[in-house]
Amino acid sequence: MGLVKDLFKGDRVIWIIFLFLCLISIIEVFSAGSSLTYKSGDHWAPIRQHSVFLIVGFVIVVLVHNIPSKWFKALPFFLLPLSIILLLFVMAMGFIHPEYKTNDAARWLNVAGIQFQPSEIAKMAIIIITAFILSRTQEEKSANPKAFKYIMWCLGIVFVLIAPENGSTAALLAGVVFLMMIIGRVPWKLLIRLAAIVIAAVIFFVAFLKITPDTTLSNIPLGHRFVTWKHRIFSSNGQEAIPAAKFDINGESQKAHAHIAIASSNIIGKMPGNSVERDFLPQAFSDFIFAIIIEELGLLGGGFVVILYIWLLIRAGRIANKCEKTFPAFLVLGITLLLVSQAMLNMMVAVDLFPITGQPLPLISKGGTSTLINCAYIGMILSVSREVNEREAELVEEEKQNAQKEKAKDLLNMAMNMAEEEPEEELDQLTEDLEYEEEQ
Repeated sequence: MGLVKDLFKGDRVIWIIFLFLCLISIIEVFSAGSSLTYKSGDHWAPIRQHSVFLIVGFVIVVLVHNIPSKWFKALPFFLLPLSIILLLFVMAMGFIHPEYKTNDAARWLNVAGIQFQPSEIAKMAIIIITAFILSRTQEEKSANPKAFKYIMWCLGIVFVLIAPENGSTAALLAGVVFLMMIIGRVPWKLLIRLAAIVIAAVIFFVAFLKITPDTTLSNIPLGHRFVTWKHRIFSSNGQEAIPAAKFDINGESQKAHAHIAIASSNIIGKMPGNSVERDFLPQAFSDFIFAIIIEELGLLGGGFVVILYIWLLIRAGRIANKCEKTFPAFLVLGITLLLVSQAMLNMMVAVDLFPITGQPLPLISKGGTSTLINCAYIGMILSVSREVNEREAELVEEEKQNAQKEKAKDLLNMAMNMAEEEPEEELDQLTEDLEYEEEQ
């Protein structure tokens, strides 16, 4: 028991949520990876690879949650420049070698046979540096207005580099940073002005996509993804329901088979391994794994996954509320908002409440870079919670010691008051009691 207690430090509920998400991930990725199995010819290859990433991720959680949270402040100072260089390199490779792109987007970097997305590193850098800036600029009633300027410069550079290849990731990151600035008490005047500018820009951009022909959009510099965004935004959202007989199942295969997976489920689902739509969904193990979860585990299983993410957000809020310093509090909230927002976005796409974005389900979807980075996020949350628990234990011990000192003082005062009135033997007994209390 002592070894387990030493290994699983920090908030136990966070550990339980993390382990549940990993368990669901192993079961559902193994079930949903039929297309990968077909391509590789090895039935166990996809889940074996994914399990290795989860095991490495678990080791990362254990290592990171033992690191003092104040050390995380140093990460952005080399992660941010590194991510900017890598994002520029990936973008350049996409222009020079079109075959380097995947699904018409250059997002992946291959080093020694290992693929990873530089945008994942950039996201971590921005979340940490935002927490750092907000913590350093806190004043009596609000954050210093300079915080807004510093954060927008850091976010703006990364946003411009990520957006052309992965617009949903850039928008998600910007939204989380905006929420962090609200929590960090950035002046409302600045936030309202920013929100107005963003809303106006989005309306203008959507109108521009609507009226511009696809051929013109595809020829715009850095606009090679505009046609894809246009079709996703104006697909069927906000339009009248299309009769089943007229639905283009080939053109909208991902959405169609996700709908079929959810519609063919029930309260308890078809049970793990019995999915039918996993053989038709191209990204059943990643972007649309939530549809497979509902198909196999039913509405109860899908609801349980939603509860896990909401529970994670609630626990993170409690941890942040107990932090004595502002940096760990902002860090925990920023990380959790990123994970939960991405999860909700993924699930909304699966149930057709949001256009297709390509965002994986954190800690459940099959992935390499994202899995390891998300495990590092969990480690950081646990690191802060470990420090909070240790501080609470110190306060309890201090209160205990203070209570013992007060009791010893009371005994001493009683002995002094009774010295003149009580017999010598009773005074000796009080002295012995006092010495015993002090020893304890």
